[in-house]
Amino acid sequence: MVGVNPLVLPGVYAPQEDTALLAGALSEEPLLPGADVLDVGTGTGALALEAARRGTRVTAVDVSWRAVYSARLNAWRERLPVRVHRGNLFAPVHGQSFDLILTNPPYVPAPAGDRTGRGTARAWDGGGDGRLLLDRICLEAPLLLRPGGVLLMVHSALSDPASTLAVLRTSGLKASVTRRRRIPFGPVLRERRDWLRERGLLSADDENEELVVVRAELPC
Repeated sequence: MVGVNPLVLPGVYAPQEDTALLAGALSEEPLLPGADVLDVGTGTGALALEAARRGTRVTAVDVSWRAVYSARLNAWRERLPVRVHRGNLFAPVHGQSFDLILTNPPYVPAPAGDRTGRGTARAWDGGGDGRLLLDRICLEAPLLLRPGGVLLMVHSALSDPASTLAVLRTSGLKASVTRRRRIPFGPVLRERRDWLRERGLLSADDENEELVVVRAELPC
């Protein structure tokens, strides 16, 4: 799906369809050797390694120590110089700037009372509307982009891509949806199907989720 099959420690989000969709968008970005790339919510490091294979300087961040260890192990296996830090979103890279920011953040809408942000679920649960971290990323990422820099973010159509575009454009970025893919529900959405229908986020006969990649560029 994405490069060499990465090692996935227990409790770490394994690369899936959203990872592959974002990797496809990454492959189309014209990155110069030595460009500075940031992967936020790196998980196993799969996307960070994809960027590093192109000769870029990659920094990866995750809030989970298990993810940090997974990403470091996978970088070591492939002998790629990826710097991996533990921390909440952009805190570990405060004051730095990047040519490209990649992120596959938690974006699945979660009912009130679910253990959002706890255990493995923090890799996908995005609060009641799925935008708990999406809005933070849209507001904070532009501050770390160099002129001409690009943000690539993947999330579900269930978590309102129009809001993502609006927030990014308010920050002065040129933003659009560049990739879409429909996939069958995974275990989490199958479990929440009735709740999502009650919220009006799914139709009665919908058994597929649409994933989108948002590309946003800071003008030079």
